Amino acid sequence: MSFNCGIVGLPNVGKSTLFNALTQSNLAEAANYPFCTIEPNVGKVSIRDQRLRQIASLAGSEKVIYNQLEFVDIAGLVKGASKGEGLGNKFLSHIREVDAIVHLLRCFVDEDINHVHNKIDPILDAEVVEMELILADIDSIEKRLPQMEKKAKQGDKELKQQLDLVQEILAVLKSGKPARGFKNASPDEMKSLQLLTTKPVMYVCNVEDVNVVSGNALSDTVKKMAEENGSKFYCISAKLEADIADLEGEEERKSFLQEFGLQESGLDSIARIMYEILSMITFFTVGPKEARAWPVKLGSTADQAAGVIHTDFEKGFIKAETISFEDYIKYGSELACKEAGKMRFEGRDYIVQDGDIMHFRFNV
Repeated sequence: MSFNCGIVGLPNVGKSTLFNALTQSNLAEAANYPFCTIEPNVGKVSIRDQRLRQIASLAGSEKVIYNQLEFVDIAGLVKGASKGEGLGNKFLSHIREVDAIVHLLRCFVDEDINHVHNKIDPILDAEVVEMELILADIDSIEKRLPQMEKKAKQGDKELKQQLDLVQEILAVLKSGKPARGFKNASPDEMKSLQLLTTKPVMYVCNVEDVNVVSGNALSDTVKKMAEENGSKFYCISAKLEADIADLEGEEERKSFLQEFGLQESGLDSIARIMYEILSMITFFTVGPKEARAWPVKLGSTADQAAGVIHTDFEKGFIKAETISFEDYIKYGSELACKEAGKMRFEGRDYIVQDGDIMHFRFNV
């Protein structure tokens, strides 16, 4: 099960610097001119779940394997992208393929780094990107409408209902609002339309390192905007994260983070928040060789979780031996949990809970 998040924003807001730090790589060239990134760079980032470390320590596991999220560094967008300006067509095609959006906004002042509009205004920047996505969605719907209307007139009742839905969404978009705010359709119906503005968004403010904990006046305006539209918000210093990524060893990183009043790197926080935005939860498997985190969608059943490990596990599912994370930590081992009556035998319809430790019985 693989999910990815696109890092988007105007040129020169720090996307490639953030991407390099995020993936602890130098895949993305960082330079002070627009369209430095043309093809999207892709990297995977671990979701550092401390629960997994605790489980592995108790079980004496040799390896710890975290969940991962894929991040895509997408070319900077400019006004007019929906009409092909700049690298607009490439930008829109790349963003169409991601599951969620990390919208990076420049909230720092630096005379040496050009701004495409020659003005530091993160709200205006956010509106430019949002409007280009809205315009692209309007264009997408309007191209489909003639064919839908023709078939609906021929008596296709199901298509008539879909046409009514699409026209309602089009009205929302033409009012200048994204489709994600439309609540009169099911998630599956919205997903089938493949619109850019249905994708969940997290606003990330790139601030100076001294403002990374409390933010600044610019990031405060973004926070207010995010709260008003129900989006997640976070402050980060891309430059600081790049410095952290260059350090060797966990202890050195912890010490460096403490100097800035941070408990964890901003990148770890972003990855974790994006995981939640995608409505993902984690179950664990544990043994002497490895302790491993596995991603499943919220509301997944036990047999679906088994299928994340291997399709044969789902096909031949018999039962899932299940222990809650809290019980495993309390009693200290699988055997102790079993003796205390804390191991449950769940069937295929059991709804997996975040933190469940599971062992699947199957027969193929």
